Amino acid sequence: MTGVTLNQAIKRYGETQVIHGIDLEIEDGEFCVFVGPSGCGKSTLLRMIAGLEETTEGQIHIGAREVTHLDPAKRGVAMVFQTYALYPHMTVAENMGFGLRMNGVAKSEINEKVQQASNILKLEPYLKRKPKALSGGQRQRVAIGRAIVRGPEVFLFDEPLSNLDAELRVEMRVEIARLHNEIGATMIYVTHDQVEAMTMADKIVVLRDGRIEQVGAPMDLYRDPDNRFVAGFIGSPAMNFLECDYADGKVSHPALGEPLAVSANVPAGMTKVTLGIRPEHIEIDRTGEACTVDLTEALGGVSYSYLLAPNGDKLVIEERDDQRSRQGDRIGVQLRPDRVMLFDPESGLRFR
Repeated sequence: MTGVTLNQAIKRYGETQVIHGIDLEIEDGEFCVFVGPSGCGKSTLLRMIAGLEETTEGQIHIGAREVTHLDPAKRGVAMVFQTYALYPHMTVAENMGFGLRMNGVAKSEINEKVQQASNILKLEPYLKRKPKALSGGQRQRVAIGRAIVRGPEVFLFDEPLSNLDAELRVEMRVEIARLHNEIGATMIYVTHDQVEAMTMADKIVVLRDGRIEQVGAPMDLYRDPDNRFVAGFIGSPAMNFLECDYADGKVSHPALGEPLAVSANVPAGMTKVTLGIRPEHIEIDRTGEACTVDLTEALGGVSYSYLLAPNGDKLVIEERDDQRSRQGDRIGVQLRPDRVMLFDPESGLRFR
């Protein structure tokens, strides 16, 4: 069994602490994705697991072995970077087998492993080509193939698709997900793109300022966030937030018309709450006029309308029927009470 466990992992650069006591368990064979805004520490945490960044305090285990201060080459991991880092003067086959050759592995074994990896990644037609003759997606597949031939216990991916165009990103997402299903290895993947996280992960770790905000399966985080940060970060378009008055189990806001009864354990005496609701959980009232459609985005089978409430607050709604809103329309909105979430306006914690 080769999972990854972090116990109170801390990273400091001088007096500056960037990773704050991370406790995390990644199961054997799991596809775990680290997400969060720029500067949240996700790449630093990945590099600590790889051994490319020293762990200041705490412990890291890969399988049963403690690897906290072990040389990167002895950890049983292989890392795929944002840049392909291919040798331009070598062929695809030579690039994929280079690490093994440097370790003194027999040529016959290198050829066998390169062939196996190229079969998995559909690189057989390109084995004799140089990197300059490949597309961006093909180069990234070669970089992944170089990791595969090493036979690592854990694969580490540091934003591997960020240099690709939109179409190639989708293709490579499918390729990496298929690779995980085929070889079953533990994979840890860093991205700032929460769409990648939602479509690829078994487990998502949401990070902010070097701390874990929440860990869970993609749809669990989407449907049941612990706080406003996670609720706003997971989902595209993002969750809507409205600052509301609260009294007697009901919330009031200029966009709503009538007060809305909600179910949440709001502390006694609290009169202000932050309401969160996703675009697909807002229904349109064509007889209402409280909101003005400021902009619409038609995306084929679905469109998004951006509304302005009377007080200037903004809402995004999802529409799928033929009678879609147009810019300048005056409409009302109805929120699904069972999908409304309430948060503390100061701490951001969710009231359940």
